[in-house]
Amino acid sequence: MASKGFDRRPVIGITTYIERARYGAWDVDAALLPRTYVDTVAAAGGNPVLLPPLGFADVSFLDGLVIAGGADVDPARYGEAAHPETLGVRPDRDETEFALVEGALAAGLPLIGVCRGMQVLNVVLGGTLTQHVPDVTGTSTHRPVVGQFGRTDVEMAPGSAVADILGGAASVSCSHHQAVDRLGDGLTITARSADGIVEAVELAGADFALGVQWHPEQDAEVRLFKALVARTGNGK
Repeated sequence: MASKGFDRRPVIGITTYIERARYGAWDVDAALLPRTYVDTVAAAGGNPVLLPPLGFADVSFLDGLVIAGGADVDPARYGEAAHPETLGVRPDRDETEFALVEGALAAGLPLIGVCRGMQVLNVVLGGTLTQHVPDVTGTSTHRPVVGQFGRTDVEMAPGSAVADILGGAASVSCSHHQAVDRLGDGLTITARSADGIVEAVELAGADFALGVQWHPEQDAEVRLFKALVARTGNGK
């Protein structure tokens, strides 16, 4: 029951990583997520709840879902051998996040996939990935330095959800070396960068299910997350 005097905020699950971390006197395995996700979802009116990769997926208590960025999806998930540059796969994240996306789609929960999250959405729906973007573009524009964000300009399809929310074009933060290749069933490409890389996808027939290849949380871009919150049963 909500406390007296407080409105119930929609519960927005955000996936996390299990990584070794050092803080204070401790050096332990921890469930991690950049704070930018939490702050941006909260600023959008949501109640951010962290979802660790524990191998199960319960979406029954969620009002919405964000699949966060992170390590490469295991290419075996889409029937390919690993490229030499495909590194650091996390089977625990794949298992949990694939199940979460499937559960959210079945339940009609609004969802956003961010970077890796968009790729997860695509693969869940039967799509594939380009495992190393520089092989296609000839440049490292989308990840100029590992561990730092670059910038890219994206153009959005008129009439798409991302265009309606963001205005049709944007300069965004990016850090990825993989991208959508063959589209998953029901997805439509709704944004690209100048070099042709798929920057956003949307799922036909869903109330709100989209992915963006960039990192809106890094730019404190709340509009996409406000749209997510607005699609929940408890959105204002």
